[in-house]
Amino acid sequence: MADPRDSADELAGTEQPFVAHLMELRDRILYALGGVGVCMVLLAIWPGPSGLIDLIAVPIRAHMPPDVKLIAVGVFTPFFVPLKVLMMAGLLLALPWVIYQIWAFVAPGLYSHEKRFALPLIIIGSLLAYLGIAFVQFFVLDKMFAFIQGFTPASVNATPDIASYVEAILSLYLAFGLAFQVPVVVMLLVRFEMVSIEKLKSFRGYFIVVAFIIAAVVTPPDVISQLALAIPMCLLYELGIIGARWFARGKPSAEADETASATDGPSSS
Repeated sequence: MADPRDSADELAGTEQPFVAHLMELRDRILYALGGVGVCMVLLAIWPGPSGLIDLIAVPIRAHMPPDVKLIAVGVFTPFFVPLKVLMMAGLLLALPWVIYQIWAFVAPGLYSHEKRFALPLIIIGSLLAYLGIAFVQFFVLDKMFAFIQGFTPASVNATPDIASYVEAILSLYLAFGLAFQVPVVVMLLVRFEMVSIEKLKSFRGYFIVVAFIIAAVVTPPDVISQLALAIPMCLLYELGIIGARWFARGKPSAEADETASATDGPSSS
């Protein structure tokens, strides 16, 4: 006998008016912005905007003379740059909360089997974003500035502008945070049957070329940062193939259950 739950759409009756969707979206955006605001207040209390600037300046200060500091060229730079860093730090700290609000908005429109794999992917994506940013802060920047400073003539005193420095490292944070989402993208492609695991394996050589092209475009023109982005992307691509096997494992059985239910239906009558 067929399961009554298989004969009806589990989302039936959950439709909401368009205005209700807009109100729900508004509330989720406000909740997300509120979380970012709370994190900004906490970071403003400790370690403070100056402390955040000192933290992100550690990689470049390590390769500058002790008596040399970053300079602020613009009139309003000493105010706007720490505020910009504070906003980005607040967003990063509140990232799990922001992603949860996105999840809470789209979850009612997902089937139960979609929810089972969507939430782990959200968690994995957040952790990978943090990992990419940490990789930039504690490895890439140090090696990159050591490489760049090695080309600075002895007669030149390198005094970078804090505004251009912050823009450069924020772009690296964004580039690596997005690049580290390769496993999530690969798993989604396999899960939605847009590509097979065999195709991904055969595309491996092409992806290596694509990874190095992306690294050459989005990173500064130095070999260290380009290799530091391209090599992890290739490794994460392999990790995505491994993860895709696990995420795709439950789908055939679910389809088999639906086929069995459809077969049992007419026989029971």
